[in-house]
Amino acid sequence: MAPNPPQNRLLARLAPKDLAALRPHLARIDLPLRTVLEKPGRTIDYVYFPESGIASVVATQANDIRVEVGLIGSEGMTGLAILLGDRQTPNTTYMQLAGAGQRMTADALRSVMARNAGMQAVMLKYVQAFLIQVSHTAISNAHSHLDERLARWILMAHDRATGATILLTHEFLSLMLAVRRAGVTEALQVLVTQGLIKSARGQITVLDRKGLEKSAGDAYGVPESEYRRLLGK
Repeated sequence: MAPNPPQNRLLARLAPKDLAALRPHLARIDLPLRTVLEKPGRTIDYVYFPESGIASVVATQANDIRVEVGLIGSEGMTGLAILLGDRQTPNTTYMQLAGAGQRMTADALRSVMARNAGMQAVMLKYVQAFLIQVSHTAISNAHSHLDERLARWILMAHDRATGATILLTHEFLSLMLAVRRAGVTEALQVLVTQGLIKSARGQITVLDRKGLEKSAGDAYGVPESEYRRLLGK
C-alpha cells in the first residue's frame, strides 16, 4: 500500500521522491498547548511540520516586550533558520493552539536537503511566503486600525484551524495585536456587534467569514495569495 498522503500542506507539495527521502526521518508527535518548539539563542535541534494546531513566532526585546510576528500551521514548518544555513534564532516559537504534527532532527533535514535540490527549492519558497507574512504583520501593526488587525489575525487563525471555533484567549490576542487586554476586549466587541464573530471565554467562533475579510480590508490577503502563487492551493 502507498503511504498515507501527508496532512501537512508543505510536505504534500514535495515531489514523491523528495517526500520518500524525508519519511524515514519523520516521527509523528503531539503538540500540546504552550509546547516550546524554538527558544531564542538556543540551537534548533528539531524542525516541526504541524498537521493541526497553530504555532506562534514571537519576537522579544531585552525589556521583555513580546510581539507575535507570525503564525505557522499545517501550511508550513518551523526551523526556517535551518533552511537558511543557520542553527538558531532570536525568536521564540511555541504552540498557541494544541495540535499534532511531524518532527525530524535538524541534522537529518540538512543531510536530506543537501541531496535533494527540488526539496530545497520548495522549502525556500515557503521561507519567502513566511517572510511576506511577517512583513505584512509589520505594515498592519503600523497602519491598520485595531479592529482591522484583529479581523486579520482571526482570519489567519481560521485559515489554520479545523473548524469555525478557535481557542483564542485574550492573552494570546493581546500578544498578537501588541495591545493591552482592555483593547482586545473593545476590538472583539466591535466584531461581535457587527455579527462577524461570537466571543466566549477563551474561544472565538467565526460567523461571517466574508464580513471579516471586508473588515480586515487591505490588512489581509496578500501573504495568502503569495502562498498560493508560490506553493499552490
